[in-house]
Amino acid sequence: MQLTKELSDNYTTILKEELMAAMGCTEPIAIAYAAAKARRELGEMPDHIRITCSGNMIKNVKGVTVPNSGGQKGIETAAVLGVVGGDADRMLEVIANADDAAREKTRELVRAGICDVTLAENVPNLYIKAEMWTKDHEAAVTIEEHHTHISEIEKDGQTVFVAEKVKSDPGEDAPAGDRTRMTLRGIIDYASSVDLSEVEDLLDRQIRFNSAISQEGLDNPWGARVGKTILENWGDDVKSCACARAAAGSDARMSGCPMPVIINSGSGNQGITVTMPIVTYAEKWHLSREKTLRCLLVSNLVSIYIKHYIGALSAFCGAVSAACGAGAGITYMSGGTYEQIGGTITNTLGNVGGIVCDGAKPSCAAKIASSVHAALLGHYMSISQKEFQGGEGFVESDVEMTIKNMGYIGKVGMRETDREILNVMIDKVDVESCL
Repeated sequence: MQLTKELSDNYTTILKEELMAAMGCTEPIAIAYAAAKARRELGEMPDHIRITCSGNMIKNVKGVTVPNSGGQKGIETAAVLGVVGGDADRMLEVIANADDAAREKTRELVRAGICDVTLAENVPNLYIKAEMWTKDHEAAVTIEEHHTHISEIEKDGQTVFVAEKVKSDPGEDAPAGDRTRMTLRGIIDYASSVDLSEVEDLLDRQIRFNSAISQEGLDNPWGARVGKTILENWGDDVKSCACARAAAGSDARMSGCPMPVIINSGSGNQGITVTMPIVTYAEKWHLSREKTLRCLLVSNLVSIYIKHYIGALSAFCGAVSAACGAGAGITYMSGGTYEQIGGTITNTLGNVGGIVCDGAKPSCAAKIASSVHAALLGHYMSISQKEFQGGEGFVESDVEMTIKNMGYIGKVGMRETDREILNVMIDKVDVESCL
């Protein structure tokens, strides 16, 4: 089956929107970006800053080191560094050029209490409002739904910009690819037939950037060294290396490594997870460059497809959807049929579909390793004609329905779980009294 040009172009558009460069965890970077934009609108150094965030944003920034900050953590650090050392034109690389003076100024201003943080209720899961004031002026920038989607800009009490309602566009100005038209069969057909000249620059950059930060995580003592631990204790076969190299990129990224990554579904961890298992297996099996890139297309698009049902942030760990992509890409690499690729996804979701997200932090690397391990098990099961069957839990006989079921569970069913995770993290609940 061949895709129409319209559908093929839609997949290309989605990839161009999704595969962006970002420094560090995308949630603190998005806060820095909003703050840098608001500082530009204000036109001068603010006397006070207020950052209002959704619970999911607070959850994902609380435990992660802000990159290029000299080891500082937290929403206040991200916002202030965006103000004093940010370049809003660089979007998710907004603080790439922050220097020692900006880092020291950030420490000074955070200690002085220049920035307040408040929780926003009844807003999208991904929501940031950066407000700042001087004696005579004020400015505010709001980001909603996606990490770079500015929905509103205000200056001195007047609205100076309002965006059209975002559907699924992760870029500020890019036309939105329609994720609702994605299917697994369409992804496979696209990966098999697209002219690679349309996407090879994106994919080459993804391999280059994500391989570099993975190697950094293996070479140096970042985070809990999950990737290095795997290699030291599980051996160096292709399965162990795939898990280790994916985890190592997160080891570095979650602990403040300033190296850029190419993201997937708004997440650098997910970008690393869809990339490194494919690269590892391609190297081991001596795949051609063309075949490697086509496998990477499957991995990226399957991850995006599953994640779009769940939404940008939720209680569902995005490493799972990304690992599904990697597993699907490896099954495609092995010459697997549509049914076998679907079986890999089904087997992975049926195994680790319940991993919860309790924010961005060093343990994300371990969740990536567990998810990739499950995806590889799912792959080897499916290639051997072994698959979890419809009617077993949320698994359906049709992989498309299994994906939708997981999306519903992640987006709707885990909503209360998400709220309670946040309550535990910010000490709003007396856990012992509830047990």
